[in-house]
Formats: sequence, structure tokens, C-alpha cells
Amino acid sequence: MLEGKGYVIDTLPDGRRALALLEQIRPDAVITDIVMPESEGIETIVAIRGVAPDLPIIAISGGGQILEAEFLDMALQLGATAALRKPFELAELLATLERLLNVPSG
Repeated sequence: MLEGKGYVIDTLPDGRRALALLEQIRPDAVITDIVMPESEGIETIVAIRGVAPDLPIIAISGGGQILEAEFLDMALQLGATAALRKPFELAELLATLERLLNVPSG
């Protein structure tokens, strides 16, 4: 979805690998799921904040479980810049990215 809108992305299977890549490159933003293997999203957000305090982070998590909303609230409290509950529309993700990156919409 994002590549089709002109974004260059790296997709990684877990937070541990994302942190390793963060040592090599500095992305414009990070989108992290909360539930992941190896290093879950909350842990990943806290670790990213330790090395990149100003990097925009969007936390995402699936709906349907009461705890998912609590996980997203916790992600925001621990350093995520924004949170989206899955499923979300592409327009919502793009609007969030544009806002965080100060990109003119349209």
C-alpha cells in the first residue's frame, strides 16, 4: 500500500531486526505492530526511543480483544507518536504519516 503511494519501505518480521536496521539507517518513521515475535512492539518502541527520541513511531494492533486498546494506550504512553487499531483504511495510515512527517496532504 505504501509503496504504491511513493514511500520507500523496509519490512521486517520482528522488533529485534528493526532495531538492528536502525543502527545502520535512520528512517523517516517506523510503523510497528504490537504483537510480534522476538521483540514485541512495546519493547521495540521503548528501545527505539532510547536511540532515536524524535523518530515518529506509529503503533498498530488488531481489534477484537479488549486488551488491544490497552496495548495501544500503553504504546502511546511509552513513546509511540500515534496509534492505529487494525483494521484501518489506507487513507487513515497515509493521513497519520503525512501529519507526522509534515507532508502536505493531497
